[in-house]
Amino acid sequence: MSSSSHKRIIGIDFGTKRIGVALSDPLRMFAQPLGTFDMEGLVRALSRVRDDEGIELVVVGYPMSDKGEENRMTGVIDRFVAELRESFPGTLIETFDEHRSSRTAMKILAASGSSRKKRNEKGRLDTAAACLILQGYLDSHS
Repeated sequence: MSSSSHKRIIGIDFGTKRIGVALSDPLRMFAQPLGTFDMEGLVRALSRVRDDEGIELVVVGYPMSDKGEENRMTGVIDRFVAELRESFPGTLIETFDEHRSSRTAMKILAASGSSRKKRNEKGRLDTAAACLILQGYLDSHS
């Protein structure tokens, strides 16, 4: 495994259908899409990253309401984070306010000229939202 300065930070946009995942570059400046997974696929993908490059931290998007309060999804995310901690003991896992990340991701994909069909491809929005969550985290900790 590489030195801690090259371990990756993972960003996760948890959805009930798909889990979008992003990965930092080795210098932890940029978020790049890793893909979308179900829970089983997520555990395999994170295990692969951990074994190949190391994981410094997993950042899970935490959906607060417009008023900054918890909502019906926050309990679902709490359970998901607990499952992740069980699957990856010793790996630091934090939540990060993902307020409006999916909505913003949709606007960015639309502005990029992607057709509606392409934007709605399975998982494209989920990985874009995961990138936004991770980039927000990286920017706020640089």
